Amino acid sequence: MNIRNISIFIIFTLLSCGSNPKVDFKLNIISKSDFLKNGDQIEFSVINVNNEDLSNLEFTIENNIISSPYILNNKLGVNTLNASFYFKEKKYTVKKDFNIYSSIKPSLYTYNIINEYNHDINSYTQGLEFDSKGVLYEGTGQYGSSTLQKYNYKTGRNLNKIFLDKSYFGEGITILNNKVFQLTWKSKIGFIYNLDDFKLINSFNYNISSEGWGLCNDGNILYKSDGTEKIWKLNPESLEEMDYISVVTNNKIINKINELEWHNNKIYANTYQFNKEVGLIIEPTNGQVEGVIDFTGLKEKVKNHPKLDVLNGIAYNKITNTFFVTGKNWNKLFEIEIIKKN
Repeated sequence: MNIRNISIFIIFTLLSCGSNPKVDFKLNIISKSDFLKNGDQIEFSVINVNNEDLSNLEFTIENNIISSPYILNNKLGVNTLNASFYFKEKKYTVKKDFNIYSSIKPSLYTYNIINEYNHDINSYTQGLEFDSKGVLYEGTGQYGSSTLQKYNYKTGRNLNKIFLDKSYFGEGITILNNKVFQLTWKSKIGFIYNLDDFKLINSFNYNISSEGWGLCNDGNILYKSDGTEKIWKLNPESLEEMDYISVVTNNKIINKINELEWHNNKIYANTYQFNKEVGLIIEPTNGQVEGVIDFTGLKEKVKNHPKLDVLNGIAYNKITNTFFVTGKNWNKLFEIEIIKKN
């Protein structure tokens, strides 16, 4: 394969009195592939068209000093190569983003419907989760009508329901240590409730992540999506963002990661406004997509009406050992099994 020269020109123009020429600094990355993977090699350099002398040239990725050539061993997703140097006793920094993709191609999955249950057509579903007894909890959105509720999904009988203040747009929920955690969209705040009576225990802020979308947990750490390709790992005590993974396939970085569910040491995720109804199976240690679930045809089985919106809401019921899915303003809740395609 021919070596591909990928160049981003970030130009610094130095102007002074007299006839001194402009000086253009260019950060150049050379690779053999459009879809870099960990283990691939890149070469890089800072070039200036006038061949000016640069001193103390240093390259870093995530504050780690590296040299060219470099064998990639970094986070999947967007990485930033930084070059810092001195020119005429003044320090400059040039940056360039590049992507690292998963080394595996996702497996394809489909679904089989086991049962259909009634679902509140007015619920703009943002979060869906079962407790250990098989009671279904749901968080809904929209300003002025956002709720947290729990109910018997078989009969529809409501067991508890509270409304958020009209200034909040409710988002994803998860259950951990007899508490319900609920996100809000753009207010950069989440709420913690007592599991039994929904009494407000505390609140927490988003310090780094941009918004609140989906939420799940592995029994210790909480995982939070924010509408980008990132899923943030939250400290279980302070709820501060400790780290993140980026959701990537072998050739795509996937953003608008929505509602989340934890099952069998993987994150199951809905995607918002994708080109079709799909779910993702994500490896939580590095963000690589191991499976893509094709939910095509599911939305066509619910009542068509003006407020009908996308698939959102995926929960695993440990009592039935099955998944449950629904959508925003869907009149049905589907119990399904997820099947790997041949």
